[in-house]
Amino acid sequence: MDGDLVTVFLCGDVMLGRGVDQILPYPGDPALREGYLDDARAYVELAEVANGPIPRPVGFAWPWGEALPVLDEAAPAARVINLETSVTRSGTFASGKEVHYRMNPGNLPCLTLARPDVCVLANNHVLDFGRNGLAETLDVLAGAGLRTAGAGVDADTARRPAIVPLHGDHHLLVFSFGLPTSGIPFSWAATEDRSGVAFLSEPSETAANGLAARVRQLKRPGDLAIASIHWGPNWGYGVSRSEAAFARLLLDGGVDVVHGHSSHHPRSLENHHGKLVIHGCGDFIDDYEGITGYEQYRDDLRLLFLVSLEQPTGRLHEVRIVPLQAHRMRLQHPSARDCHWLQRLLDRISTGFHPCTTTEGDGHTLTLRPL
Repeated sequence: MDGDLVTVFLCGDVMLGRGVDQILPYPGDPALREGYLDDARAYVELAEVANGPIPRPVGFAWPWGEALPVLDEAAPAARVINLETSVTRSGTFASGKEVHYRMNPGNLPCLTLARPDVCVLANNHVLDFGRNGLAETLDVLAGAGLRTAGAGVDADTARRPAIVPLHGDHHLLVFSFGLPTSGIPFSWAATEDRSGVAFLSEPSETAANGLAARVRQLKRPGDLAIASIHWGPNWGYGVSRSEAAFARLLLDGGVDVVHGHSSHHPRSLENHHGKLVIHGCGDFIDDYEGITGYEQYRDDLRLLFLVSLEQPTGRLHEVRIVPLQAHRMRLQHPSARDCHWLQRLLDRISTGFHPCTTTEGDGHTLTLRPL
């Protein structure tokens, strides 16, 4: 190995709205416009039926649970999450959406205490309360000193990467964009004179080459670049040929990690010429306990990714994965049996790695090392 190692924390959807918002110290309006339920507090009740009582209000650290001490011990150089909710008091529900997520700005300490360096926003819920809700979300996050990528007042701002300082006067560049396969409406795309998200209509070769050219333009020697993509279906392990080819083109063109999310459970990891693709991180925090129908995917199991890259090359050194489990809307360590289930799954669906190893300790850590 040449150079230093830089470790980055990555996870999938962090959804602190709806039911999660209702158990925090400052719950917002619980009204919903869903065919399934019309009150966000009902999602808390579903979770309680499944796993037991949830105290209310909980402290701001509650939803993160055991993830916080894991992150404190790992001390990654950067923390990148997909913030899967608007942060607004707006009551204007976006039309054409079946599900709307919002978090009361008063509960923002639940986000800030996890110290994310970047909140990527190019997803299918950040405009759930319209462009006024997006404006409030951006203002609240900026007011808290949080970097964002993937949404903005116009297309240029939405496409702009978040830039995180690294040691040695280098930087981590995080580009965020979303595709319609994740449920992002075409009308949410930012334009020259309209706010919205950084949107790609399809994972084409032209789109990949354009993004890679922008990465090369902004990336300096010693910098690292992450492409954070909201794409693909909620369920299933399959990856389309076009998405797989798109990710590889990005890596060949100067991106160091493709950070995929949208699926409710983990999808495959790929080692492509020494660079990492996570096709889907799976959900991280949400209010989905008690919702049935896809139990075979074990979406109660959540993965905390610690990706170690060689600097300045950006080559993948290893991926450490700390399994967690959603229980009473809090992340806890799962059983050894569940960890072994995840180990077998990762070996089955991932490519270009040695067999996944397990380290026991405070919970189990799964490690993937590139071939």
